[in-house]
Amino acid sequence: MIQLNYTGHPLFDVGLAAITAFVEKDSPTELTEHDLEKVADYIETYYTEQPLSSFLTVSLMNSDFTQPAFKDNRERRRRYANLVARSFGPDLPKSDELCIFTGQPALGLPLSFKTGKDELPPGRAFRQHIPLITGEGIINFSSWGDPGVPVSGEALLCLQFFPMGCRKCSGRLLAVHSDNPEIILETAREALHENQRAISLAKAAGETKLRDAPSTAQTLLISTLLEMDRRRQDTIKEQQHASATPQPYSITAYHLTNSGQSSPLDEKSPLLKIYHLPLNIVRFLLMLNSPDYRHAWNELARRGWESPKPPRATGEDRENTTEHRRNYLYEDIFRLPENAYSFVRMYLLRIPKRNSAQVDPRRSYNLRNDIGLVSWKLADLFLREVMHMEKERIEEIRKLGDTLAVYVKEQDDKGFFHNFYRVRRPGDFRTLLLRANYKYVKAGHAPLITFDPYLAVFEEGEEVPRADWSLARDLVLIRMIEWLYKNNWFSEHVDALPDDKELDTTQLDNEH
Repeated sequence: MIQLNYTGHPLFDVGLAAITAFVEKDSPTELTEHDLEKVADYIETYYTEQPLSSFLTVSLMNSDFTQPAFKDNRERRRRYANLVARSFGPDLPKSDELCIFTGQPALGLPLSFKTGKDELPPGRAFRQHIPLITGEGIINFSSWGDPGVPVSGEALLCLQFFPMGCRKCSGRLLAVHSDNPEIILETAREALHENQRAISLAKAAGETKLRDAPSTAQTLLISTLLEMDRRRQDTIKEQQHASATPQPYSITAYHLTNSGQSSPLDEKSPLLKIYHLPLNIVRFLLMLNSPDYRHAWNELARRGWESPKPPRATGEDRENTTEHRRNYLYEDIFRLPENAYSFVRMYLLRIPKRNSAQVDPRRSYNLRNDIGLVSWKLADLFLREVMHMEKERIEEIRKLGDTLAVYVKEQDDKGFFHNFYRVRRPGDFRTLLLRANYKYVKAGHAPLITFDPYLAVFEEGEEVPRADWSLARDLVLIRMIEWLYKNNWFSEHVDALPDDKELDTTQLDNEH
């Protein structure tokens, strides 16, 4: 009887999820021996020929599927496929060792056709069977100097099918793992279907390689999560369910290659890169994808795509130069909450990042052009979900922004707004507010801002500015800009907004 379930190991779990998706089951606990036979049939048929034999060099390097010596020996490849894909079931010999993935007895057969002194110990897997572990005969990092790891036949099948649950991205595999089993299955199903389509297209075109995904790993991960969530919301809407809010979860993605040409010590191109999205960031993303925020968020995302590269020579295919491969907004999500301040300034306040590459759209952000993108609703969500700011302080920031916006419009104080945007030192900022307050009170009005609200927003104590006072200033400014824009004040005072020269004087806060 087959008893398989997720273990927490990403390679095993993604392979198991891909098998579950392949046989159209909803849970690995539903798998039968007949289901595993279907997967073994697929491996024997497709792993032994192009384009999959090239694709497998990314993860199963040095296996008989990928060895150049067996390129024209399809029978040898089919025998190897039978060995690694059909080594499960009660009738096969078992080892005294336990599988490191399932805890069941390991396989009692060698996992290669080598004989004599090169014969592999029974049930022991190496780099050609499992990505990122050591090769044959290497005793470093092996328990008691005993190389290889014991695996069961069922686990071995999951590891062989692991590549089908990953997207090919930048010449590597992108595997998505989560603490939510439904997400592991859904992302593996998404990758499996994409790979099956790519295989069909490659065969029809006579190509020997699968094409890469059209974006970088981080961009692909975010866009995949958002697209899956949109489909989920559409399904819920069609079925008229009461709630569209999923259980929160975290995501860890592994961008890997098993190539022997890469070095673990190579910081620029390591064998493995790990991208993590904690629970609160995933929740933030999914809320942005909801109807309340989707339009505003999509407008920001649309302006985050990498700009087209100019053609290098006359006659170059311009279609290739306009392919979007990177979304800078999506990739900056992975630097939250550490870079929250610069995220607010860059994307919510539209401050440019001039020191970036020519293809980086952030270098040309301009508040005058993008003023309609400034949204307090997005800022409020960001403060609550990403920065975990107290509700009381958020409310004080909102009220202060409204109060100052009304003041600017009623008094037509363009100079105050202009200086509010440019001031960079807490002492100068305090003086600016005091002068406006004095001017307003002298004209017979109640104070614009009183002591306690000012402290709640900007200071720890009297004349002791908060460490994040400039962030609070930017947030008040976001609320002011949105209010004044909706009330058409900028239509007559467009020069109150900073020009390119003034933007350059504020960009330093974005340069990390």
